[in-house]
Amino acid sequence: MGSKVFLIANNAVWTIVEARVKTSLKKADIAYRYKRFNGESSQKEIALLAGFTFNEQTSVVVGPGGGKTLDTTKAVADELKPSFAIAPAVASRDASCSALLIYTDEGVFDSYRVYHKQHPEL
Repeated sequence: MGSKVFLIANNAVWTIVEARVKTSLKKADIAYRYKRFNGESSQKEIALLAGFTFNEQTSVVVGPGGGKTLDTTKAVADELKPSFAIAPAVASRDASCSALLIYTDEGVFDSYRVYHKQHPEL
């Protein structure tokens, strides 16, 4: 998976997965950093989250949760250029394979984002 993991999740999902994730990463001797996702897959949120890890040589960005969390995780990984792993909270979500939708901070559709690289695991 990598030696430095950046985790992005909203409060509700993090409350559910936090203990299990921390235990697993500690057991595997993997360093991690967690930042809360604020709920909108916006340019501002993507830049903010990417900025937290820019100088830390993140090897993988991980996003458990719903569609906007997964979209944001993919965008942050695209900015930083490491691999990413997503864990959809609901099996019917298409964010694991969809193009990224960008919203304003108010939740209004803004644009589509095209990725710089293809991920073979998709």
